[in-house]
This record gives sequence, C-alpha cells and structure tokens, in this order.
Amino acid sequence: MGSEFTGDTTMDAAEKRLNELGYKQELRREMTMFKTLAISFSTMTLFTGITPLYGSSLQYAGPASLVWGWVVVSFFTWFVGIAMAEICSSFPTTGSLYFWAAHLAGPKWGPFSSWCCAWLETIGLIAGIGTQAYAGSQTLQSIILLSTGTHKGGGYFAPKWLFLCMYIGLTVIWAALNTFALEVIALIDMISIWWQLIGGIVIVIMLPLVSLTTQSASYVFTHLELAPESTGITSKPYAVILAFLVSQYSLFGYDAAAHLTEETKGADKNGPIAILGSIGMISVFGWAYILALTFSIQNFSYLYDTNNETAGVFVPAQILYDAFHGRYHNSIGAIILLFIIWGSFFFGGLSITTSAARVVYALSRDNGVPFSSLWRKLHPKRKVPSNAVWLCAGICILLGLPILKVNVVFTAITSICTIGWVGGYAVPIFARMVMPEKNFKPGPFYLGKAGRPICLIAFLWICYTCSVFLLPTLYPITWDTFNYAPVALGVVLGLIMLWWVVDARKWFKGPVRNIDTQNGKV
Repeated sequence: MGSEFTGDTTMDAAEKRLNELGYKQELRREMTMFKTLAISFSTMTLFTGITPLYGSSLQYAGPASLVWGWVVVSFFTWFVGIAMAEICSSFPTTGSLYFWAAHLAGPKWGPFSSWCCAWLETIGLIAGIGTQAYAGSQTLQSIILLSTGTHKGGGYFAPKWLFLCMYIGLTVIWAALNTFALEVIALIDMISIWWQLIGGIVIVIMLPLVSLTTQSASYVFTHLELAPESTGITSKPYAVILAFLVSQYSLFGYDAAAHLTEETKGADKNGPIAILGSIGMISVFGWAYILALTFSIQNFSYLYDTNNETAGVFVPAQILYDAFHGRYHNSIGAIILLFIIWGSFFFGGLSITTSAARVVYALSRDNGVPFSSLWRKLHPKRKVPSNAVWLCAGICILLGLPILKVNVVFTAITSICTIGWVGGYAVPIFARMVMPEKNFKPGPFYLGKAGRPICLIAFLWICYTCSVFLLPTLYPITWDTFNYAPVALGVVLGLIMLWWVVDARKWFKGPVRNIDTQNGKV
C-alpha cells in the first residue's frame, strides 16, 4: 500500500481485510466505535421517524395498535440487524450493502446484485434527506405558529412557498456542513447522540408529569378505534397494518455504521457493535417516547381539529401544547420541547447526507453512476466526497418541489425512502442466505448455523415492509390522497433496469479493485 495513506506498521485488521477485498485505504481511518455508534444512532434518530407519522398512525386504529406495533416491528428489526452485522464484520468497506451484494452473489450474479442494491440504497438515502428536511420544516412551522400566538390567536402559519424555502434551506445547510472535514461531522454527531439521549429523557419524563391528566393504561395498551370518517378505512386489520407504518419507517438507518467502516478503527468488530447498539437504543427510547405522547393525550378528537392551536396539522405539537398550556397557561414549554425535536431532525438530516454521499462516492468509484469521474473526486485537502454531497442535495431539492402543489408529498417521499433504503438491505441478506457456506469468509461476528434462518426471517420481513408502503393510506383514492410512490418508484427503477439491460450489463462489473493484492501496488 502507498505510504501516503496508512503504513503497514499501523494497519489494523479491518484495513488489512479491505486490502484483501481489493481496495486501498483512501478515506481517513479516524472514527472510534463510539463516534460510529453516534452517527448510526443519529441517522436512525429518536424523534424523526416517530414524530411526523405519529398522528396519522394513531388515527388509523387508535393507541393500542401504535404502541404494540413498535414492539412487533422492533422484534423483527433485530433479525435484519443481526444478519447485517454478520456481513458487515466480513466486509468493512464504504460501499457496504452494494459491495456485500456483489461478493455474496458470486461472479455470475454479483454485478446485477450490486447494481440493484446500489441504486435502491441511493434512492432510499437521497429520499431520506428529503424526509428529514420535510419533517424538520413541519416542526419549524409549528414552532413559528406557537411562538406568534397559536392558530386560534392569530399566529403565523407558514404558507407552502415558505415551507419549501425552509426545506431547501435545511438541505443546503447539511450539504455545506458535509463539505467540511470529517472531524466536524463526527463532532456534530457526538453532540447529536447526547442531544437525543438527554432530550429524549427530558421529554419522556416531563411530558406525562406536566400533563394535567393522563390516559389510563387500559386505554393506551388495549384501546382500538378506527376513524373511517377521516381515513375512509373501515377494515380493522387494514387499519392496524397502516398503524404499524410509523414503526417500520422509524426502525431503519442502522446501516450508517457500515457506510463509515472504511473510516472506523477496528471496523470488523466495531461496525457490528454500532449496528446492534443503535437498534437496541432506539428500540427502548422509541417505545418510551410513544408511550409518553400517548399517555399525555388530553382530548383525542381535538388533536385533529383544524381549528385547534396547531391547525390540526401536527399532532405531537398539539399534545405538547395541551400539556404545557393546561398547566402553565402558556406555550413556552411546548416550544422548547419542539425545538429539541427539531434539533433531532437537523442532526438526522446531516447524518443521512453523510451516508448518501458515501454511497454515491462508492458507486462512482466503480463507474456505476453517469459522469462517475466527477462524483468520485475527493476534496484534495479535506478528503471528503464533496461533489457527491452536492449531487445528493440537488436531487433532494428536486424531490421537494411538488410541495407547492401536492398535499401528499411526505407520504410519497417516506414510502420511496423506506422501500429504497430497506429494499437495499434485502439484496445482500438474500445473497448471504443462498450462497454456499464454504464460500463465506466470516469476520469476528459470525452466526454459524443460525445464519440462514435469521436471514430468511429478515428477508421476508423486508419484503412485507416494502409491500405495505405501496398501499393507499387514505380512501377514497383521489388526486389529493393518491400515494404516488408506486408510480414514482416504478418509473425510476424501470429506467434503471432498462439501462442495465440495454447497456450497463456490458460494462458494469460491480466493485472495481483499486489495489493489486498480488504485489501490493496501487
């Protein structure tokens, strides 16, 4: 290996494995396990999945389906996380899922597997930036409304054009921060993990204490209630399936640790620890947050009243307002807690931008993106893929433009994000499940005979998750309520598959080695 990167005297096991896989060390290997865990946890984020979808999921079938849905989804998420941790331990590269898919599928199917995986993951991550920007703007909209006198008191409710400006502003700020040195992002993510831990504890403890009244345990854990007049859904099983969406949207993103393994010390051990650690933390804290919100509901039907203080658009904001205004007759406490939640969106968007840029960089390094030479360029001084960062930001902004005309933008972006992101997990997991065991070179984290059953459960769960995000979420289906994610995904994935059949299959071979392992030349 070239001495300008990391000399053999300091090479750790993960870097040695990286060389065996055919890649030289280009990115700085500076991340500790705790920093990697921080970025992984920050990408999953305590508030950002639950908060924007809490209101709609609660309305579908009442509190019980929402509360127990988190437990069910957490259980199956562990299977996916454990399967991915084993693979991560064997393949400590920035390309992560895409690289795994290529090597696990073998020489015949490897190029096609890595092509599908890379594009699914890229679509999911770039849409993921959009979900954070949208939900962050929604929270900011509620903060402005409550700060200027509430909807009832003549407060300022940001119109669509200003909402779009907030969306674009957040995206640009994240891209700008990601063009600085890696240490800056790592430092911000260190702040993020403490922000979410301390902020989460404060909200979970304070909210039920401040509320003048709390719901009974029987209401929270056993009450099912459909709202056909609002959702148009009269089938209880269908309503419960849709109520689970908030949990399925919240419980992914733990692969962020895998995107940073090439920059992590001891990645073959610390990568799997960060993946499983972030799932464990978010499972516990997420459920506590859902319980705190649900126990603190003052008046269920009033949450959705368009004439209430938050204009009926953001249920968690109304729950916070009811709690603090009921006890202290002002909304200052609610605004402060909303700011903590907004901070979580900010940190989450920053982390997802980091992950998205790394995936685009890895795919460009293997010539899998148009104009790859441009997107794979690292900043000469900062050693970060700054061109890839701004490409992701630009596409994310385009995704948000329909905000001006369409009411279901968030539903569509959320569905695209989840199907792309989680669908990307399915490819390497399926390849690992069907490959001959003798061909798999395990890392320190190895499942042995338990590997195949765990991979099967994980794969089936991912297929189910992707399917439900294509379902209509409101009836009757009109232009205002139509979930256009199936159409958008169908067009994009269709074009990508067409490109493969017509042209890409002739030259795309998957991950391209940039080191000759026989003689060590780069």
